[in-house]
Amino acid sequence: IDVLKTKGAQNISYVGLVGAPEGVRKIQESHPDVDIYLAALDEKLNENGYIVPGLGDCGDRLYGTK
Repeated sequence: IDVLKTKGAQNISYVGLVGAPEGVRKIQESHPDVDIYLAALDEKLNENGYIVPGLGDCGDRLYGTK
């Protein structure tokens, strides 16, 4: 989002599949002008930063690193 804004973008929307409230809050605090669209909002992040309940570490799942 920061890079888009430095390049002059003005009407930015964030579109994601799954998110957590902590991530949504971070975007809203840093960029209150950005609209956020998610297919699903899970309950929270756990102490390891994994989305719960269920998705866990999205990067590990996508790239098979664990």
